Amino acid sequence: MSGVAAGDKYVVGVDYGTLSGRALVVRVRDGAELGTAVHEYRNAVISSALPDGGTPLPPDWALQDPEDYREVLRQAVPAAVAAAGVDPVDVVGIGIDFTACTVLPTLADGTPLCEVPELRQRPHAWVKLWKHHAAQPHADRINALAHERREPWIGRYGGKISAEWQFAKGLQILEEDPELYHRAERFIEAADWIVWQLCGVETRNVCTAGYKGIRQDGNYPSADYLTALNPGFGDFVAKLDGPLMPLAARAGGLTARAAAWTGLPEGIAVAVGNVDAHVTAAAAQALDPGRLVAIMGTSTCHVVNGTHPAEVAGMCGVVDGGISSGAWGYEAGQSGVGDIFGWFVKHAAPAGVDSHERLTELAAAQPVGAHGLVALDWWNGNRSLLVNHDLSGLIVGLTLATRPEDIYRALLEATAYGTRMIIEAFAEAGVPVDDLVIAGGLTSNELLMQIYADVTNRPLGIIGSAQGPALGSAIHAAVAAGAHPSIHEASQAMGRIAAAVYRPDPDRVRAYDALYAEYRALHDHFGRGANDVMLRLRAIRNAAVESASSPQEVFA
Repeated sequence: MSGVAAGDKYVVGVDYGTLSGRALVVRVRDGAELGTAVHEYRNAVISSALPDGGTPLPPDWALQDPEDYREVLRQAVPAAVAAAGVDPVDVVGIGIDFTACTVLPTLADGTPLCEVPELRQRPHAWVKLWKHHAAQPHADRINALAHERREPWIGRYGGKISAEWQFAKGLQILEEDPELYHRAERFIEAADWIVWQLCGVETRNVCTAGYKGIRQDGNYPSADYLTALNPGFGDFVAKLDGPLMPLAARAGGLTARAAAWTGLPEGIAVAVGNVDAHVTAAAAQALDPGRLVAIMGTSTCHVVNGTHPAEVAGMCGVVDGGISSGAWGYEAGQSGVGDIFGWFVKHAAPAGVDSHERLTELAAAQPVGAHGLVALDWWNGNRSLLVNHDLSGLIVGLTLATRPEDIYRALLEATAYGTRMIIEAFAEAGVPVDDLVIAGGLTSNELLMQIYADVTNRPLGIIGSAQGPALGSAIHAAVAAGAHPSIHEASQAMGRIAAAVYRPDPDRVRAYDALYAEYRALHDHFGRGANDVMLRLRAIRNAAVESASSPQEVFA
């Protein structure tokens, strides 16, 4: 299954994550993973001030530097090819995936506005990372007006557009820095921007256009609706619209400049861009309807194919061909998962147990419910089903007998409850979820995986690759290069899954049903308007932070 043989051809998948980019070299005929390399972003997540002591940022901002993305091509791709031991001339294609919605404003030629010297200290000129949540008030207005006008597309997104998505972020730019908004000639997903950098051709992929750009049935929201939001917003679609292409299509050929960056042959196929979660479905052999893929890392994205369009409360969207051609792709998600566990280990666990391994070992020794806790998994807001990033975390049941492992296990369970909420919303809308496949960095935690099987009462499989998104991007590159006739055939040849590795235990299922009922009660009480204390506390915090950062009047 491994090794380099005469006549073999290879593809490269590049997965752009939150903190780094990974390149993976894959053999076309069987999906064997031959070499990989990671490049950490120099500027990582920009959340407190622009680089090099630049402009301070308000709360809930999360930006990135597009130069970090180019460096992945310069560093990780050649290193992965070298690690694989393959001749670059045998590489026939490259594909990429990205976190989403991660967007940036550019000039007409693709130059990011943050690379225009006089705009470099303007925060809105930079890439807005997926977890930039400062556009929540703009998302609220988008949603309210859509319901008031009975816009036909709002139901396709579960009734709410996220603050993470293109229109909320674009409206924030217009209203907070209108001059910069007008300087922006294009507003583009990072997935499409990096493809533009690779092949010199501007494209838009159907996945991000549908899920993050509110494109439904061939149309974006109307200019009439947009000008009702803000008279200057009517031209926004012209900034983000571009040549739309299906997933796994060839966007163009690798340019001489990009060939020099990557060390790959000029002219090889560059696949249309994609989203990290959606591209993973092909790697997990999960393109058939009913098999939900949960890509679990800092956050979780849930994707599943269905046979027909349905309106599912609180989901991120349903898009024709959004995961693969010939099916309606559904997406939901949780804004914080691994980030929550990491927060606890870093900031709350005492010395001696401040590691995931030790806390997992201690938590695994407990029977279900022994800690007496229920938590809400909203440390980074709620993406699905409530679509409100101003919500925050909660733990109920703390006593003087509570130990760190109790809290840690309660946080693991809270994320599983959130996933169950999503699965039940799909089922209630007529979109079946028969089994789960887990991908991402959290699959190694056996306790967490068993909790998910028991909470959801469904068999749980594990993707047969530690690099699901990168493998998925490589699979799409193989189709774009003509090495496989379709994404379905490429998935069967190159993807891999270990099915039903974890099975629900009936006794634990019953115990979790009782705890899940308490989770649902708390979820609805704090998330559906009965008590808006989380929103009020966030407003108080923001006001205090802004007051502390503004010049103080000095009294004699």
